[in-house]
Amino acid sequence: MRRKTPALPYVMWMVIFIAVPLLLVVFFALTAPAAQDGAAGDALATAYDDYESDAESNGDYDDADGEDADAESNGDYDDADGEDADAEGDGDYDDADGEDADAEGAADTEGAADGGGVVWTLDNISRVGQFAPALMRSIVLASVATLICLAVGYPVSYIISRGAGSVQRTLLMLTLLPMWMNFLLRTYAWMTLLEKNGLINRFLGLFGIGPLNMINTSGAVVLGMVYNYIPFMILPLFSVMAKIDTTAVEAARDLGADASKVFTRIILPLSMPGVMSGVTMVFVPAVSTFIISRMLGGGGNLLIGDLIDLQFLGNAYNPNLGAAISLLLMVMILLCMSIFNQFGSEEEMEGALL
Repeated sequence: MRRKTPALPYVMWMVIFIAVPLLLVVFFALTAPAAQDGAAGDALATAYDDYESDAESNGDYDDADGEDADAESNGDYDDADGEDADAEGDGDYDDADGEDADAEGAADTEGAADGGGVVWTLDNISRVGQFAPALMRSIVLASVATLICLAVGYPVSYIISRGAGSVQRTLLMLTLLPMWMNFLLRTYAWMTLLEKNGLINRFLGLFGIGPLNMINTSGAVVLGMVYNYIPFMILPLFSVMAKIDTTAVEAARDLGADASKVFTRIILPLSMPGVMSGVTMVFVPAVSTFIISRMLGGGGNLLIGDLIDLQFLGNAYNPNLGAAISLLLMVMILLCMSIFNQFGSEEEMEGALL
């Protein structure tokens, strides 16, 4: 029998979009600048602890004088002598001896880069353990959101799959309609709904209830995940349930099976491929999200995606540590998916035997 080989375009696609990015992540995770002595990682861990403690104690990040501390740290406010603190921090203003501080910092950086290069180290991997609470929080919230999407999406998918042609198309369009809007706008809309002066609290105030603290909580993060990712649960389930032969269900009913037996012995086993696809498509983006947690969760619900974002775009710029965190997150996702797939395989075998 002739052995089949993958087509050349598919091999090239795998190399360019899978193998090369993965190798780059592994390279950055296992290397560090030669001049780096570990101070950047320690500073990041300290900043992470301060960020969480400050956010939990004061979600608005206001300092003692009532001004926005985050804005001050970003240089949006002026310092005592009226000059822009961000401009000074960036080196746009001269230092004490009249030379450009930014130019001096760039020269020092170039000198370190010319003299050092990179060294292989496991220091970045060892530092990832400092952020275990954020990783566990991400897994827990993503798992809860996935279970809610499954509980809501499964009956919705079954109803859509059993609808008539026009009804089925209308329900599918309504399911996909929120996805036509920008992701940030959808999340921002929930901010206006959940805040203390939002529409929900105003409505509850008509009955003398509230205002309830719904924004900047773990529940708000889970709600944002469910709202944004539930179409990824409904669509795979619908595509599988639409292929279930209705004659099998009718035959089971003719043989005396009640509704519970029809569901557990026919519908559920046959729909397990859609369940596993939907769980994967919801859990993976939910566990690595950072926009939802930042906008709806506040600083007290920092997820692993937020930490990775801080390494590449934040003030604590450390791409090597960010790559190490990304590598750990990738391994955790693969482990979770292998467990889910193993569970799904057992369910399919049980359904086949029944």
